[in-house]
Amino acid sequence: MNEQTLYDMWWHHPGEGDQGMEDDHIPHWKRVLNFIPEENLEDCSVLDFGCNQGGFLRLLYEMRPFKEGIGTDLARKSIQIAKERKGELPLEFHATGQPEQFVQRFDFAYSLAVLYLIPDLDEHALKIKTCLKPGGVYYATFADYASNPSLPEIRERINGHAVIPMQDHTLDTISQAFMQTGFQVSVRRMLPPGFVDLSHGKKWYNQVADQLLFAYEQSYLFRFVAP
Repeated sequence: MNEQTLYDMWWHHPGEGDQGMEDDHIPHWKRVLNFIPEENLEDCSVLDFGCNQGGFLRLLYEMRPFKEGIGTDLARKSIQIAKERKGELPLEFHATGQPEQFVQRFDFAYSLAVLYLIPDLDEHALKIKTCLKPGGVYYATFADYASNPSLPEIRERINGHAVIPMQDHTLDTISQAFMQTGFQVSVRRMLPPGFVDLSHGKKWYNQVADQLLFAYEQSYLFRFVAP
């Protein structure tokens, strides 16, 4: 499965589906925004790469209104839902894995819980470079599960229910792919601001300690600045 192959839905877990995934991700999206300093997006064009049903762009517009937003995703049915839900918001949604068609269009791009699914990071970095304006910023989250004891179960759950399997990326392989494409690369841990909700993690982690390991040591936000 590559970035150009379309499908209907990404998540096929019984009783969850893409809507369940969106519901689960809303608290994550709000938490990510707490670590992104740019708050005034009124004159900005933004991209959500891997937008699924468009929930993040709708939330972002509610919290930090922008000039225009475009979401891209390989899941055709999810994109159709995103189009139906956008209402009068300045949003477009496209079933594609080729954001480079929007040449130097975006001030900011986001991919939240997407990097770990991308087979070719070098190709992806070039695509993002092409669609960003010079000096544009790409924010991407990444969970570095390599030393997490629950990794085998996490991988089994994802690969058993997702269209695209989990890749074996690391902080180093991600950084290198973007550095060699000319990006200025920086990263930070996204430390919890308060209590960690254990109820959400029960289906992902074997024990509480594994979830806390992720929350305090393995949850990262990359910041890539285009040349």
